[in-house]
Order: sequence, then C-alpha cells, then structure tokens
Amino acid sequence: MRSILYVIAVLLVIGWAFGAFVWNAGHLIYILLVLAILSFLLGVIKRGDI
Repeated sequence: MRSILYVIAVLLVIGWAFGAFVWNAGHLIYILLVLAILSFLLGVIKRGDI
C-alpha cells in the first residue's frame, strides 16, 4: 500500500508541474499539488517515520 501512495504522489506532482508550466489550468494545479502532498504525508505517517 505504501508504494502505491508514493506512485500516486509522484504522478500528481508531475501532473502539477506539467500543468503549471505548460497550461494555465487554473485552480486544478493547486488541487493536484495538495493531493500529492497529502498522499506523501499519509505514506510517511503510515510508515512510522514521524
């Protein structure tokens, strides 16, 4: 489950970066960024590093 969260987080960050620099997608870019950060934090918390 942990690796799936990391894959989702990486894909969302890539999507956010791509959208930020290529298209003006409005607030969708920020929603993707927040989802990526939340996925990453959930993975770190579930792994027990904090």
